[in-house]
Amino acid sequence: MLRKIWQISLVVLTLVPSVVLGQITERRVEYRSGNQPMVGFLFTDETKEPKPAIIIFSDWMGIGDFAKTRAKELVSIGYRAFVADVYGGGLQAKDSQEAGALATKFKADRPLMRARAQAAFDLLSKDPLIDAKRIGVIGFCFGGTAALELARNGAPLAGLVSFHGGLGTPDPTLAKHIRTRLLILHGADDPFVPPAEVAAFQKEMKDASIPYQFVSYAGAVHAFTNPAAGDDNSKGAAYNEKAAKNADHEMKTFFEQTLG
Repeated sequence: MLRKIWQISLVVLTLVPSVVLGQITERRVEYRSGNQPMVGFLFTDETKEPKPAIIIFSDWMGIGDFAKTRAKELVSIGYRAFVADVYGGGLQAKDSQEAGALATKFKADRPLMRARAQAAFDLLSKDPLIDAKRIGVIGFCFGGTAALELARNGAPLAGLVSFHGGLGTPDPTLAKHIRTRLLILHGADDPFVPPAEVAAFQKEMKDASIPYQFVSYAGAVHAFTNPAAGDDNSKGAAYNEKAAKNADHEMKTFFEQTLG
């Protein structure tokens, strides 16, 4: 069963040679967040007019094939997509132990996380091929936390989607800076984002009068959109094909409404 809860309430850019994937171009982008070199990947089609764009924040492993595949899917339906760096230097964790240490560092230092996320937004907002008034953001797991921190930082986003993302914050008063609608796609049985965290998030949004939609998928746990998570719910993270397809549909409908 699908349960919905509604609550109304400068960057320096260096481009290296592109990799052409049919009509979709993947471009490695080197930029900076303060003094930290960053590496992201911009996916575009062959058109030259400004288009709406979606920033993608990856899970705790860092930028990988899953995020890049989602970026290509977004380009195929009319958007430009940027897979953003949070860790710095395009770092990818070699295993879950390293990923846990990296994610913990940023969850403990939210100003740093917000600065890294903001750098990606600032980069895209200056790109002549992107409509700066129509930039959305999605995030997966740890990336969902990064997406929400970008919104809490006051970035003028046109829409935000969190897939099985962390919802907690050490400072819920920052929600007053959110300037966009939110779509939260959550596994009802997710042990890593438990009911208490969900309730605190909903209170945070209510107190700040932020419009959001919360969709909870029965039988789904953490990482339910990622086939690489396997199919064993007892591990706390597992792929759920039905929930993943429904979540993808929810995201597309949401961005049709918010980005056009």
